[in-house]
Amino acid sequence: MDAFDYLLPEDAIAQQPVEPRHAARLLVATGERTEHRRVAELPELVGPGDLIVVNETRVSPARLRLRKETGGSVEVLLLEQAGADRWDALVRPGRRVPPGTTLWSDDGPAVRVGERRPDGRREVCLIDPELPERAGAVPLPPYIHRGDIDPARYQTVYARSPGSVAAPTAGLHLTDEVLDRCRQAGAVVATVDLSVGLDTFRPVTADDPADHVMHSERYRVPPETMSACRGADRVLAVGTTTVRALEAAAATGRLEGRTELFIRPGFRFRVVDRLMTNFHLPRSSLLLLLAAFCGPRWKELYAEALAAGYRFLSFGDAMLVDRR
Repeated sequence: MDAFDYLLPEDAIAQQPVEPRHAARLLVATGERTEHRRVAELPELVGPGDLIVVNETRVSPARLRLRKETGGSVEVLLLEQAGADRWDALVRPGRRVPPGTTLWSDDGPAVRVGERRPDGRREVCLIDPELPERAGAVPLPPYIHRGDIDPARYQTVYARSPGSVAAPTAGLHLTDEVLDRCRQAGAVVATVDLSVGLDTFRPVTADDPADHVMHSERYRVPPETMSACRGADRVLAVGTTTVRALEAAAATGRLEGRTELFIRPGFRFRVVDRLMTNFHLPRSSLLLLLAAFCGPRWKELYAEALAAGYRFLSFGDAMLVDRR
């Protein structure tokens, strides 16, 4: 994993998104050349025969700020629905919340907390099933320290399917205007749905990537999207989550289900030819996916971006790279 580390200065981590969305910078790496562009110029980089695939998942208002009956504050982060009113969740501070504890909102009893699991997650039961939509907050990444971010800016403009606890961040830069101009240039736009989990952004802690246990995420690739991929000259995936959905479907033949696909150097891509993605955390599974896609050149591109003042991580700038 030391080969996938780099120095990320604190001041390179974007704390707020740019306005408008498509004003974000875009480092374009095609062939041996690199260009410094804006996402607004994406329509100039696509044309007839190109298929642009986006992840239409929507970030759920999954962060609940509750309290114990004794008054102590507790945060519950709903990760994935496990039943009618049951969820897998993170509970903080978990040590002070024993199994069977009832947590309260301003409206009364809200959540009953279940047993601890080996991975630190808890099963919780929503006593008030409407609470997330009524009082939940969209969870922002822990490295975003500002508290005045409009939650709508952590959603893509095409977000449709609720279920994610993190945004497919490359898509945050796209606007209806840019997508319309891509279509006018001759490109086709299609969708997939992959529910993004928190593990997507966690560093790989194993010394050897082969020892890393990849998280499981739910995905769905519409038949018309996979058909369009087969007929396209080039498939441009917006975001690593879109890559995982398309490549999981191609590898298994299943257009819907769960995937633990871990894309790292040595992976054979079947579908995706071009990737638009943000700049990722050191030692993360997302960085390994990029290295698998464009080879060791990622180090040169990241160094160039840092030297040129690009903004990194979820609210940062983006890059467009061709597959090696």
